[in-house]
Amino acid sequence: MYDIIIIGAGTAGITAYQEAIKHTQNILIINDGSWDTTCARVGCMPSKVLISAAHRLHDLQETDKVGLNIKAQVDTTQVMPHVRALRDHFTQATLKEVESWDAQHKIQGKAEFIDAQTVQVNQQQYQAKAFILAVGSTPTYDAEWKQQLGERLITSDQIFELDAIPKSLAVIGSGVIALELAQAMQRLGCDTTIFARSRRVGALTSPDLQQLAQELLSNELKIKFEVLPQNVRKIGNQVKLEFSEQGQTQHLMVDYVLVATGRRSHLDSLNLQQIDSQFGNLKELPIDPQTKQLGNYPIFVVGDAHTSTPIQHEAAHEGRGAVHNCLNYPKLKSLKDLTPLSIVFSQPEMAIAGQSYKQLKNKNIDFVIGKVSYERQGRAMVLAKNKGAVEIYIDKRTRQLLGAELFVKSAEHFAHTFAWLIDEGVTLDELLAKPFYHPTLEEGLRTALKHARRQLRD
Repeated sequence: MYDIIIIGAGTAGITAYQEAIKHTQNILIINDGSWDTTCARVGCMPSKVLISAAHRLHDLQETDKVGLNIKAQVDTTQVMPHVRALRDHFTQATLKEVESWDAQHKIQGKAEFIDAQTVQVNQQQYQAKAFILAVGSTPTYDAEWKQQLGERLITSDQIFELDAIPKSLAVIGSGVIALELAQAMQRLGCDTTIFARSRRVGALTSPDLQQLAQELLSNELKIKFEVLPQNVRKIGNQVKLEFSEQGQTQHLMVDYVLVATGRRSHLDSLNLQQIDSQFGNLKELPIDPQTKQLGNYPIFVVGDAHTSTPIQHEAAHEGRGAVHNCLNYPKLKSLKDLTPLSIVFSQPEMAIAGQSYKQLKNKNIDFVIGKVSYERQGRAMVLAKNKGAVEIYIDKRTRQLLGAELFVKSAEHFAHTFAWLIDEGVTLDELLAKPFYHPTLEEGLRTALKHARRQLRD
């Protein structure tokens, strides 16, 4: 009997193995499919390569905003090969790590539970004192659409395999993945249309910032809010989408349809009902949101397999922590103790650090909002990146920094700083006592902090 069996070799599973091997050699990791992680293969890394090319091209096309007149000859034929080449570099690094592991510790195959202590893989059974389920997730899509459209319907798993930037694209969804890829494709010369179920883009929960994001992004992207295609049909090498807008039936012809409406867990492959009959309904699995324990069993579900925050660094953190819970069972610790941090690599970037506006409102926390617009912020104007705004949330009673939402250039860096400061429990007064170099984008944050302080004096 093994001390731990890990099922799944994505970010959470690989990190769990790397942690477990420090404490015991009596472990097994089972994986069905690729061992190079969703992040490296079809997620974080290839998408950022594509986005980097798109934003670099966009900057070249807007050099007049910094007083330059550049006539550039644009050729995007090497963008997708470049994406795959760099993607392969990242995946090879991961595969090299996995190949260095003891062969007796890993099995390729599909795992299914026989009972709470036993799984079956390739007609062989294996038992463990504890399990870590890190099976990840896969993009969702309409099976009927896929049957009709075939290779013309793609998800984030297939988009990076395209030979070239398509001439036209319809994106279904307006969340993080949809927005990042849609803006990148548009900037690379692909005529892109977003169909959004709701009036919402990205991850921002602040009503003011959400409204601002919709306005700014709609200047660049064709976003059809609260409109979804009613019918899709493949015609030759294109797709015809029919939809209703303002009471009129309309249609759109595109080369591809990218569906980015969410992901579903691979937990359905494990036969969890063999552990407990109540585990047949995946939507109602009794998984503790803090310890990630499944029911009362020494089984822990980590990473994208079951989460409201499908973020790489959180998956890795959960994988490490799950090993502690397995080896110290029934003494458990929280696996969700990181300060929240999420980033959308649009332009302007979106980010949330700490508690969001929506979370604070839902908890009825009494807080003030320090705001700053970057439209007239000095350094932002110098860079010709003077778009967006920032909101900073300060507790009225303790004056502590609770969170921030950002829609501005360098939001990825600002958000990290805010997350670290929240970890330290800093107050508004301590923040304002920090140095702010001139002229920098950070000076805008001081403006927001001073706005919050004025409200606390009233």
